[in-house]
Amino acid sequence: MTLSDIADGLEVTTEQCDRGVASVDATADGEAGLRERLAEFADDLPCDAASAATVVEGHVAGSAVGESARAAGVPPVTAAKTLHLLGCEGVSPLTPDAHRIVRDWLSADLSRAEATELAGATETEFALAAFVETHEPIPGASDVVTGALAPDGDAAVEKRDALAGATGDASELLSRQ
Repeated sequence: MTLSDIADGLEVTTEQCDRGVASVDATADGEAGLRERLAEFADDLPCDAASAATVVEGHVAGSAVGESARAAGVPPVTAAKTLHLLGCEGVSPLTPDAHRIVRDWLSADLSRAEATELAGATETEFALAAFVETHEPIPGASDVVTGALAPDGDAAVEKRDALAGATGDASELLSRQ
């Protein structure tokens, strides 16, 4: 069998980026549950817990960051920073190569003007990428967001944690070869 025989009939398709489970909060009080859970992280967020909950709910429902920001009454950059700090993926408008350029600027290998031009970014996009590169997500916040918005709420997180020991990781697969 040749490579062309193997590849015969293969198609390239595109898929929509999965932003997570588009559901409502599984707690008894709906939005207030997520708001209450985010309250413990409010001091580390650029907006209050209620606005953060609105931004997160809009994001997982598939809304653009700008739309979620308008619904929460915060600037779009604040919404993007909030999503990043809460562990949501894909909020930076720059490519991985552009992020490398931002890291080069942060390590003083490039001037800001050079880095902005090489990254092909606006000042706002560059500033957001610099924030993403210099701020780690808040520990534990991602689990709160995932647990609150999962179809089964915290039960899904507890189930995943209970089964964590039953599954291996990629290093185990490689060591068996």
